[in-house]
Amino acid sequence: MEKIKIAIMGLGNCASSLIQGIHYYKNKDPEEAIGLMHPVIGDYTASDIEVVAAFDIDERKVGKDVSEAIFAKPNCTHVFCPEIPEMGVKVSMGKVLDGVAPHMSNYDDDYTFVVSDEKQSDIVKVLKESGAEMLVNYLPVGSEEAVRFYAQCALDAGVAFINCMPVFIVSDTEWAKKFEEKGIPAIGDDIKAQIGATITHRTLANLFRERGVKVERTYQLNTGGNTDFLNMLNRDRLDSKKESKTEAVQSVLAERLPDPDIHIGPSDYVPFQKDNKLCFLRMEGKTFGDVPMNIELRLSVEDSPNSAGCVIDAIRCCKLALQRGIGGQLTSISAYTMKHPPEQFIDEQAYNMVNEFIEGKRER
Repeated sequence: MEKIKIAIMGLGNCASSLIQGIHYYKNKDPEEAIGLMHPVIGDYTASDIEVVAAFDIDERKVGKDVSEAIFAKPNCTHVFCPEIPEMGVKVSMGKVLDGVAPHMSNYDDDYTFVVSDEKQSDIVKVLKESGAEMLVNYLPVGSEEAVRFYAQCALDAGVAFINCMPVFIVSDTEWAKKFEEKGIPAIGDDIKAQIGATITHRTLANLFRERGVKVERTYQLNTGGNTDFLNMLNRDRLDSKKESKTEAVQSVLAERLPDPDIHIGPSDYVPFQKDNKLCFLRMEGKTFGDVPMNIELRLSVEDSPNSAGCVIDAIRCCKLALQRGIGGQLTSISAYTMKHPPEQFIDEQAYNMVNEFIEGKRER
């Protein structure tokens, strides 16, 4: 079985969890592969993924082997597979642009980014020479210019693009057209977790709708201690993130809520939480006879491993698209794994669509 060759932009907590997972599930029988939504997609398991190129801007990662870089500061996610063999892939210096928020410099190096003074690598050249088939984007929230730069690099190198961040590329018609015209698959935007704040909120919203309960107000407040939450203390970087998370919930409500009655987004940075995310969720509505009711929920999850299972599915579906010669937006896997896909579907429908795509019964 040939490997699925990927490049990664941003070797933070999410990339660390993804790479740990690739090795953790090696030689595991499908029945023992706890945590995978699809143990096998096509003929591919999680361990059939191979990292052939990686980019970052932190001096503690640039120039290091990927196996070492994923455990370097400021990464703080749970280590569930500490023994990662040397991969023979050095981390290349990326392009900073707006990837580092100015306020990050006010924090201790253990918690923030330390920009390397290495010369920027030729991104397109590295992608081509590595043999990468797709670029997985893990840039920080608010990196609008940087994400567009790397999306263009993917187009120039002729590699597929999986956008795990809330900068709208795959769900943007102009960008989608570029990938369509080049016959390059694209999946995005903004990765969901397997069981995270957004998917839980969507599930409850859909339950209210199916059971005839009118939702009148809802909020989702999240706290965490990783660089993502530190980065998001700058509220100017949050527009696309709030839109992505809010639209994911609005899209499954029976009636869209007025802006003052729905609040979804990161709330604060708590350093000792590290990569653990706490979600505080409340929904208020009316049932039979216009009688009021409400539900409150507290969810605690390790943020980055929670997304890695979704990315592993996205990577393998992207490989199927490459094998089948399909370019442009991949509707089904985007709806299943992303908060802001090109087209929203309820989660059960998206799950069925993905299975049809895997079986070859659906083109996208």
